[in-house]
Amino acid sequence: MSTHRRLALAAVSFVLGGGLALLPVTAASAAPASATAYSCHYKKSDGYEYAGHYSGLTVVPSSSTVTSAGIEAQCLLKRMHAILPDAVSSPGTVDGIFGTRSKASMRSFQRLADRDWGAGLTVDGLPGRNSWPWLRSLTV
Repeated sequence: MSTHRRLALAAVSFVLGGGLALLPVTAASAAPASATAYSCHYKKSDGYEYAGHYSGLTVVPSSSTVTSAGIEAQCLLKRMHAILPDAVSSPGTVDGIFGTRSKASMRSFQRLADRDWGAGLTVDGLPGRNSWPWLRSLTV
């Protein structure tokens, strides 16, 4: 077999055998899959509302990692938004990551709780030790 023919076969084998993986990846194909949307299963207990993901009153959700506290807070904010859409903004998709929209929703909730119920919450956009009880009790 001639050298030219061997090079041609090697090139074809390279392309057909996976060499195409070396082609540039377009932005569309490199985009991550959409975030997982979690469901909310509301129940009431001892004067508080729960959405089935976190039952505590102290954990502050992460803005970079999915957490059960993030899912829970987003579910409760989604519920508050459904009840009072003009007062509490939507937290967006319930994905467990407490990002910009979730924080904006929490700030609107904290302002509402302060203004209408004298909660005395720090309007920081994070459900912490003082905000969780209000978030759980006002949706009941």
